[in-house]
Amino acid sequence: MLNRIALLLLLAGAIHAADRKPNVIFLLTDDQGWADAASWGHPYYKTPNLDRLTREGTRISQFYVANPVCSPSRTAFMTGQFPARHRVHGHFSDHAQNSARKMPDWLDTSAPLITRQVKSAGYVTGHFGKWHLGSGEGAPMPDAYAVDESVTTVSNDTRLRGPREEREPHWMGKSTGIIMDHALKFIQKHKDEPFYCNIWTLVPHAKLDPTPEQLAVYDELKPEANHPAFGKYTQEYYRQARNLQAQMKVFAASITDLDTQVGRLLDALKELGIDDNTLLIYSADNGPEDYHIGNASNAGVGSPGPLRGRKRSIYEGGVRTPMIVRWPGKVKAGVLDETSVIGAVDLMPTICKLVGADVPANMDGEDVSDVFTDGPRPRKKPLFWEWRFSLAQKGLKDFTPPPLAMRDGPWKLLMTPDAKMVELYNIPEDKAEMTNVATDHAEVVSRMTEALLSWHKTLPIMEHAWGINPGSGAPKSGKAAPTKASDRKAMFLKVDKNHDGFITRDEHITHFKGREEEGKKRFDNFDDDHDEKVTLEEFSR
Repeated sequence: MLNRIALLLLLAGAIHAADRKPNVIFLLTDDQGWADAASWGHPYYKTPNLDRLTREGTRISQFYVANPVCSPSRTAFMTGQFPARHRVHGHFSDHAQNSARKMPDWLDTSAPLITRQVKSAGYVTGHFGKWHLGSGEGAPMPDAYAVDESVTTVSNDTRLRGPREEREPHWMGKSTGIIMDHALKFIQKHKDEPFYCNIWTLVPHAKLDPTPEQLAVYDELKPEANHPAFGKYTQEYYRQARNLQAQMKVFAASITDLDTQVGRLLDALKELGIDDNTLLIYSADNGPEDYHIGNASNAGVGSPGPLRGRKRSIYEGGVRTPMIVRWPGKVKAGVLDETSVIGAVDLMPTICKLVGADVPANMDGEDVSDVFTDGPRPRKKPLFWEWRFSLAQKGLKDFTPPPLAMRDGPWKLLMTPDAKMVELYNIPEDKAEMTNVATDHAEVVSRMTEALLSWHKTLPIMEHAWGINPGSGAPKSGKAAPTKASDRKAMFLKVDKNHDGFITRDEHITHFKGREEEGKKRFDNFDDDHDEKVTLEEFSR
């Protein structure tokens, strides 16, 4: 009799487990390059847990974020829509800079939200780590976005990093562990009910500040800029590094601690008995940061491998990021999918399908759950990008792309809004974007140009950095009115006292006697690439 009861209980438990909806964890890192792990091709990193994650899941080689910087990229993950729809083109900053960029101060809470959709399907939702979807006076807290439990930073929440933590030595180096502590408490608390959990790290975003113990792992590191794993563009970038050995040690140490925290998560899922019922998605918000940016000068050597460009570029190195999908028994282990093309906008409809939630209307992405569970297939919808600001790669050739891009089938088209500059690449054959084949495929260029400009016309009407209105149809000249440009140039030359072609912060603030704070804010509004220097181009926008 007891044996029969035990058997019935076991069967009941098995049926309950089979019926239960899967947990979903989205682990998003900050500024991690496409090749920033040992198993992804990096010759120097020690990443046993990322390597384990890769062995136990499917790696999507052609995964694309929707923008080469964080806030718009995160907007796409949350909404399933291209961030330009929401006028989110750069990172959310203070209200003055947001206004100067003609951006809102935060993501609209009425936008479609993955958290809202899964919550309506019976999920408890959590968000731990970086937010960067709006902060400052009046900005909503994560609970306004259907997040049940959260501990965040780059938000109006001071629990993760308040004034005390700001002063703590090596806080950035410890941050991933602190974020993981909060996430694991949430997972432990809700292990017996379906949950959706964002774990968004700060690392390896600048400024990296690893602890002495983390750095010690790489005491013997002697990197070579010309290592073949890095590819032409990254080799060129590394050759111009100020001190590649010191910079690589800082970056590698930060990646290895991130790896340690990934191991904690994998172990916890197994220990809690929810491993087989948890879909884990791992990715990064954009390509690796640039050492020309002031706060990244001590590191800034993340690797896009053979890809061209870095953060702030819509070449592959800026928008193609790592993606690992792991779900034991549902997603094949140890698979490298080099065929499927997946975008950040796909996560909303895909997760909704997998958890039984309704998919909102007007999704820019497509359901790729079949790719996760059944294997590769061609993409159905094209992907689009626009980038309005300058890059940071000073002194490097061939790093600045046109501001609009589209991926459709094997083709990637980049172009200016007036179609005077056009580049076309066959990405499966040329992922480094080294050979522009536009002149050989006029029909493809024509078709994609029409589609890209048609998409561009659907965006909210506003003046672009390059001087056209995206909702106006026919492209116009990228030049400002002569009198306005002339006035701005004259003002620039007046402020640029030493005539070196840049306005420094001190030079700018000198012209705001008694209004220094206003001067600082205006300087930040002009300084698009945050290198503490304003060019005439930046000043004239």
